[in-house]
Amino acid sequence: MDFDLPQDLVSYIAELDAFIEAEIRPLEQADDNIRFFDHRREWARTDFDNGGLPRHEWEELLVEATRRADAAGHWRFSAPKKYGGKNGSNLWMAVIRDHFAARGLGLHNDLQNEHSIVGNFPFVNMFEHFGTPEQQEEFIKGGFARTRRTAFGLTEPNHGSDATHMETRALPETRGGVSGWRIDGEKMWTTGMHVATHCATFARTSGADGDARGITCFLVPNPTQGLVIEEYLWTFNMPTDHPRVSFSNVWVPDSAVLGPIGGGLAIAQSFVHQNRIRQAASSLGAATFCVEESVRYARERKPFGEELARNQAIQFPLVELATQCEMLRLLIRQTAWAMDRLEAEEGGHQRIERELSDKVSMCNYWANRLVCEAADRAMQVHGGIGYSRHKPFEHIFRHHRRYRITEGAEEIQMRKVGAFLFGYLGPRKGMFG
Repeated sequence: MDFDLPQDLVSYIAELDAFIEAEIRPLEQADDNIRFFDHRREWARTDFDNGGLPRHEWEELLVEATRRADAAGHWRFSAPKKYGGKNGSNLWMAVIRDHFAARGLGLHNDLQNEHSIVGNFPFVNMFEHFGTPEQQEEFIKGGFARTRRTAFGLTEPNHGSDATHMETRALPETRGGVSGWRIDGEKMWTTGMHVATHCATFARTSGADGDARGITCFLVPNPTQGLVIEEYLWTFNMPTDHPRVSFSNVWVPDSAVLGPIGGGLAIAQSFVHQNRIRQAASSLGAATFCVEESVRYARERKPFGEELARNQAIQFPLVELATQCEMLRLLIRQTAWAMDRLEAEEGGHQRIERELSDKVSMCNYWANRLVCEAADRAMQVHGGIGYSRHKPFEHIFRHHRRYRITEGAEEIQMRKVGAFLFGYLGPRKGMFG
């Protein structure tokens, strides 16, 4: 067993750090762009008079950062080489995301809206596995060219984790001599609809409520007749780009179907594992940042003439958090490495679900819980200034708190771990009779 990171990965991280200092940090400091990261960040980013949407200037800054990263060959790192990427592996992405988040808030990596100079592209994987050649051309290449952006319409006002009970329906219907589908229903938390050109809309086309089969994915253009963005839901962490969307007599042709009819649930799950392991690494990095900043502050702060760090009440909680970070880092890297090994084999994509998804869930739910605890502890160690917006801990807490819900609620992920542990699913299935 060799736990050393590959030397070429270590060298690439150094290259990324140098790029950040040469290209991204100056952009962050120019034209008062630091307002998006200092104590003014929530107000600078949020257009409160426009439904709480992200300000145009904020989103343009993010685009400019990724343009520079793309020109330097970094932004598409995780994408297949045929799309201009470098086939970045799960292990490399996990290490990079951990490293970036551990640097703290900055234009290099701000996950409030999944921004990073090394991008994560779950829709590439989705279209690669399920799209037609025409859809791959339009949505993968168009995504990198920024002419296509796809929102994800799975959750509904009355159905989140119980997605198989969704109420949105699609029925075959021919219009103008063209065969297609009529869609009626409502979706919730359809992130990015304010800039999306399409919404990947999941609707039941057959079967009964609760059936895994019978759900189909449709690529619905935005705007289109009958599609209405009803409201943008304000959240714990602003700005918001998470609307409630209604579909009334929306019609799309057969060419808008993504993947097999009735097999849409597999599409919804297609990028879960990649996304979860990478997001877990980001939460781990942010937790590490909170711990390290607290340690530094505790050594510098001298109440009653003595370092705050001398107090075991300060030391012990940080010791526990640092220990959890170290253990979690090993599990994330081992799991990412195992995912890479399976993906290199025939049918590996499906095997990850059958053999490894419990480990992915362990990494994800624990990392998201850990970062919230670390941010809360950092506020406590820093006292009043830690509670203020002049430190980033409140932002980290508010942002990462959502991942205990949105990346598959931690209860759902724990249920997956339980199913593997007790032999209802996975390699231990049948072990206990």
